[in-house]
Amino acid sequence: MPSFTGDEYRTRIARTRQRMAEAGLDLLIVSDPANMNYLTGYDGWSFYTPQCVVVPGTGDDPLVIVRGMDRNGGLRTSFLPAARILGYPDHYVQARDLHPFDWIADELRRHGYGRGRVGTEQDAYYFSPAARAALERGLPEAAFVDANLLVNWVRAVKSEAELSYMEQAARIVEATMAAAYDAIAPGVRQCDAVAAIAAAQIRGTPEYGGDYAAFVPLIPTGIGTSTPHLTWTDAPFVSGEPTILELAGCRHRYHCPMARTLYLGRPPAKLRQTEAVVREGLQAALDAAMPGTTAEGVEAVWRRVAARGGVSKESRIGYSVGLNYPPDWGEHTISLRPGDTTILEPNMTLHLILGIWLDDWGLEISECFRVTDTGAQPFCDFPRGLHVKD
Repeated sequence: MPSFTGDEYRTRIARTRQRMAEAGLDLLIVSDPANMNYLTGYDGWSFYTPQCVVVPGTGDDPLVIVRGMDRNGGLRTSFLPAARILGYPDHYVQARDLHPFDWIADELRRHGYGRGRVGTEQDAYYFSPAARAALERGLPEAAFVDANLLVNWVRAVKSEAELSYMEQAARIVEATMAAAYDAIAPGVRQCDAVAAIAAAQIRGTPEYGGDYAAFVPLIPTGIGTSTPHLTWTDAPFVSGEPTILELAGCRHRYHCPMARTLYLGRPPAKLRQTEAVVREGLQAALDAAMPGTTAEGVEAVWRRVAARGGVSKESRIGYSVGLNYPPDWGEHTISLRPGDTTILEPNMTLHLILGIWLDDWGLEISECFRVTDTGAQPFCDFPRGLHVKD
């Protein structure tokens, strides 16, 4: 069944059509699986093959177009009637002389969608140059334009129903982080700790289960903490080393990420000093995240605290987050960094993540938060300090 009411999906479609009208689009072809889910409810691990949601500028309901064997998945998860869920034949899958978007182009022509200005998501992970070429061959009377991130920006402001799922994801990640702290100890293999982490993510809480997250558990340890995106090995954890934990709870594809740092043994003074600056800067940035403040304004508050404490960080300190699929839980819209003049609005949700990566060690602390009428409200209630364990 769909995760939301039909009225919620229709509101999303209406907001998307408004943006399409502003961009002069007659048709929008959406290939980002998160955007497909957002507009229709479709949910399946089928994004490894070409698929899309087609949104006409007016009138008709969207079309969900997937591999034929996945059409029943659309019937089970989408709010749309069966006639608007299509499946292409399997001989188009991974064929040398055919492409699924050849079939899709023919079907769009049959539905009367073969002309006008057609927007595609040119930088989406799952929309390839071959897909674009097939559409251009099959729809020669259409004018194709880049509509990348059009739906992503619609997603930036969440409904109360979406926020409820993120609250549930927060309870899951709290339990997951606690499980990680319990599992990691000197001599324990990294893979065994990650097995406990993954079990907690999927188990969820007694009230609701968890979903798979868009990132696998990121768990660099020792000198590996000098970079953020390492996973795990079968080597044991070692006393006298830090471990970064960047994890998320996920509920109906809505994420609440959290990053924390654990140290086995007695932390060195430099790590403690950096932790103090990061914690102060994190709170200052949260305090600054008020409606009407710009994304770059929030980052500037952190930068001032960091400069006083002798800490530097070139990369952004946060991004919009929520509904997503692998390989990323970020929404690719708002970034907390210089130059992003996006004005924060109530019910935007962001992951404020302060990662400091030096040559031989690193530290991460983060909070996922909702912008409210009165400021930032973190989703999680979990200690931010460096977790020290013998």
